[in-house]
Amino acid sequence: MHFFEIVGGNRLKGAIPISGAKNSALPIMAASILMDGETILHNVPDLADVRQLQILLSRLGVKAHRDEEGALHLRVEDEMNVHAEYELVSKMRASVCVMGPLLAKRKRAQVSMPGGCAIGSRPIDLHIHGLETLGADFELANGDVLLRAKKLTGTDIFLGGAFGSSVTATANVLMAATLATGRTVIGSAACEPEITDLGEFLNKCGARITGHGTPQITIDGVERLEGKEHHVIPDRIEAGTHMIAAAITNGDVELTGARIDHLQAVVDRLRRVGVIVERDEKGIAVSSSRRLEPIEATTQPYPGFPTDLQAQLMTLLCLADGNSVITEKVFPDRFLHVGELNRMGARLRKEGPTVIIEGVKRLIGAQVMASDLRASAALILAGLVGKGTTRVHRAYHIDRGYERIEEKLSAVGANIRRLDE
Repeated sequence: MHFFEIVGGNRLKGAIPISGAKNSALPIMAASILMDGETILHNVPDLADVRQLQILLSRLGVKAHRDEEGALHLRVEDEMNVHAEYELVSKMRASVCVMGPLLAKRKRAQVSMPGGCAIGSRPIDLHIHGLETLGADFELANGDVLLRAKKLTGTDIFLGGAFGSSVTATANVLMAATLATGRTVIGSAACEPEITDLGEFLNKCGARITGHGTPQITIDGVERLEGKEHHVIPDRIEAGTHMIAAAITNGDVELTGARIDHLQAVVDRLRRVGVIVERDEKGIAVSSSRRLEPIEATTQPYPGFPTDLQAQLMTLLCLADGNSVITEKVFPDRFLHVGELNRMGARLRKEGPTVIIEGVKRLIGAQVMASDLRASAALILAGLVGKGTTRVHRAYHIDRGYERIEEKLSAVGANIRRLDE
């Protein structure tokens, strides 16, 4: 097991390349189950979650390999197995995205209840509701979701949940509906750029989808899909994390390949803090002044401020000149990083789904424990600016969503290295 050792105080300056979006690559990889022929994906990040899904897909008869240029090739060679087993699905929640494709193409799906980060309850009721509405029979047996359907039939499906739309449920139903008979209209669909990217890929492969990226998606079912070549969009959460890294270190960083149109809510909040964010010809340029203004922020489904950047923004606001407030409306229990930041000298007080942040002059290096993927990123950010040395344990969390983060940060001046426990 590894940990990150960070000596704080260095100003970041230079260019950071932004990798492909994990949350786009994973459902598109799962969609390869639907395809005849070969799917070729460019800009797929080399992450633990991507490798984990490759293993699962291989168990489901999908051969996957990277070529010399890094492109990921996927081709279905065996359609017999429909069981996504516990040992794999429990390690990564995104594995549930194979449910819709398996049901649509192989008429059956047996998927273990998903695992993932410890950020609160994330049921899959909406996935099951959507697939049942398309005509699937559902039962739960020994911790597995069992779905069967001789035929899927297009219909109107509402996917609104207690905390808004669900990205993975939208992806699952969208993929299943591509091979259904007739027209499917998904209401309260997720609008995230990753859903737009999935829709664009499926359309290249012969699907007939309109409205992806809006709350209402229309899918006219087709008889077959043919694998095509596709470039995955850049990762907006990685970009947002490095934007905050530049801000918290009073840095001057260019994020090459990042798309500012995917980050409007993040840009708005950072500019209110006092961070300078500008679009340039290569991506996004970020710099900051010495003084950080306190703000209020609320996480919401896209295009609102993303829950996946809540912990990182909180770290930045620890150093603001005054009191800030963050309210979490997507995963109200996603605050395990609060205690660890307080160990580093932050003054954070949790009140239900809200955290009150009293700005301090500095953070202090400490031994801290990562609880989930985005909390890991927040603690690394704190280490970059903390006085002395910080050790962030359980580095495997960060490897699920950030490609070579220590190399990218080191290249722009950070004093960070990965060590073995």
